[in-house]
Amino acid sequence: MPARYPERIVCLTEETTETLYLLGEERRIVGISGYTVRPPRARREKPRVSSFLNAKTERILELKPDLVLGFSDLQAEISKDLVKAGLNVVIFNQRSVQEILGMIQMLASMVGAGEKGERLVESLEKNLQEVRKAAPKRRPKVYFEEWDEPMISGIRWVSELVEIAGGEDVLSDLAASPAASGRIHDGTRVIQEKPDVILGSWCGKKFRPEKVAARPGWDAIPAVRDGRLYEIKSAEILQPGPAALTDGVRRIQEMLTAPSRPEPRTRRPGA
Repeated sequence: MPARYPERIVCLTEETTETLYLLGEERRIVGISGYTVRPPRARREKPRVSSFLNAKTERILELKPDLVLGFSDLQAEISKDLVKAGLNVVIFNQRSVQEILGMIQMLASMVGAGEKGERLVESLEKNLQEVRKAAPKRRPKVYFEEWDEPMISGIRWVSELVEIAGGEDVLSDLAASPAASGRIHDGTRVIQEKPDVILGSWCGKKFRPEKVAARPGWDAIPAVRDGRLYEIKSAEILQPGPAALTDGVRRIQEMLTAPSRPEPRTRRPGA
């Protein structure tokens, strides 16, 4: 008997939606997350049935999916309700660059597109190799901030992409924590490590460089002194899928090589 693959899939996060579109398998998607922005056409073509922490269970059941795809323990409650309702649910938990590539290959196999998945993974690996080759000779020290209150540093795949782009993540030891709680810090080490560049992607709200620069003691940090504080859109870097390995890593590299923009100092009277 020929293999049967899921024909109706609900994607509770953006990265699986983007992956299925890149594989040319978007016809299988019958529902997406409301946070999905990649690809833009997905928002026009597919009904939105969830946020990140909540889902419209009845609406999902009405769509009669063969498979529901989610991400991480944060969607455990959603998945539990859907499993109780009799649906097949797969929760991915990729936290590193290699795990992202593995997720893409696994998803491709699940929909009978293994060869397409191999080609997609190869293209993403080639892009990362090109970024690595173009990395600056002098590796700037980098602090990546995922949230500001409390301060949370970058997760593992972000830390790895900083390194691939040519930077040195000053809090790379915290990146190994899969939970955000393990990456909370008070800022002391950032001041001590003196990063050359500060990158921010506050999931759900706009990054405020002036707010970061105003923190006590942060005026001594080279990145603050030289005006090298930059925002990366969450959709480009905080979704553990193709976006982070393409636009996200290249955006990081652009910012690592951008010129300084020191704040103009007011001239003293008589100087």
